[in-house]
Amino acid sequence: APKTLFATHYHELSQLTEKYSRIKNYHISSKEIDQKIIFLRKLVAGDSQHSFGIHVARMAGMPQSIVDRANAILKELEAKQVSKDGSDVTETLKSMPVDQPFQLNIFGADNQEMEELKTFLEAIDVNTLTPIESMLKLEELKKKVLG
Repeated sequence: APKTLFATHYHELSQLTEKYSRIKNYHISSKEIDQKIIFLRKLVAGDSQHSFGIHVARMAGMPQSIVDRANAILKELEAKQVSKDGSDVTETLKSMPVDQPFQLNIFGADNQEMEELKTFLEAIDVNTLTPIESMLKLEELKKKVLG
């Protein structure tokens, strides 16, 4: 019986095909149109030649500031021609100026609304809620956030 492993961003796994003849790599084909990635839902033999993490982050609704920062880091890494195994990624990242934090704090102390949401969420014990109570809490949260 064949064993299957699905993974993303594991270049070490791609290199295993060079060592073991029974290991095969496949990827989902894609097409770029107007700077947007369309996944064609077709399995193709071989490694993917591109990483779509930033595109997927944009599609998932990540804040534009994070997407822009990721693009800036990617361009810097590409400019320095980071080796395929990523061995000099850490040193490259250390040398890059940090003009914004890598992690956003959605519950910043300077935002009263976020503090109120944090307090609301901390008071919920999800292990004791019934399905109906969960729906009611979600509706209450929706009203707090959307008005």
